[in-house]
Amino acid sequence: MRRSSQLREMRAIEVKNVSTVYEGESLPAISKINLSIDISELVYIVGPNGAGKTTLLETINGLLTPVEGEVFVLGRNIRGKAHEMRREMGYVPQNFSFDEWEPYTALQVVLMGRFAKLGLLSRPSSRDYEKALEAMKLLEVEELADKPIGKLSGGQQQRVLIARAIAKEPRILLLDEPFSNLDPRSRRRILEVLRGLQRKGTTIVIVTHVLEEISKDANRAVFMMDGRIVMDDRPEAVLRRIRKWTS
Repeated sequence: MRRSSQLREMRAIEVKNVSTVYEGESLPAISKINLSIDISELVYIVGPNGAGKTTLLETINGLLTPVEGEVFVLGRNIRGKAHEMRREMGYVPQNFSFDEWEPYTALQVVLMGRFAKLGLLSRPSSRDYEKALEAMKLLEVEELADKPIGKLSGGQQQRVLIARAIAKEPRILLLDEPFSNLDPRSRRRILEVLRGLQRKGTTIVIVTHVLEEISKDANRAVFMMDGRIVMDDRPEAVLRRIRKWTS
């Protein structure tokens, strides 16, 4: 038992034989998933729409509870501890929207990333503001700090949400289609930021359905279809096999 526990502690994420079913559905959205991701790895989860990529990310993040199997994050089983473990994870969802009249500024939205560590009733300190502004500068949205979030473009909102996740100072970053609203320059900038975080030890998992978005600097690419993992290899090997299928 001790050796098994020690092995889990060496991994950022371990998904063991997991199946997840959405409420009201009878068939699992993901089935019998096994996946291990080491600390400081950059891993892409790729596949067509409906493959189960988002479901897998939400299951890792504890937003969905598997009907079968177990999820370990930083060596701990998240069942019953999802809220606690989310303090260690930054998450950017695929679908987000802000009402045009949303009262929060971009800076206030980024500061929300600090509340997981502070508690909702705590007042942010000067250090919290410093970390929020530092993240906004990394994402090149510091000039938007005082602007209402609902008045920003889709791409600006996306960069603000990524800044919010980074300001949390998470050990794991889970990003669902983070490049969907961004121009090529912004994509390159965000990849530079993510690589910098990876070098400092952050584990990063990126979901995308666009093969061209897969960075060859990533450690691995995991290809999903029909709720299952069908490939898990170096990015160039996965891309090569996919192109053979589709040629």
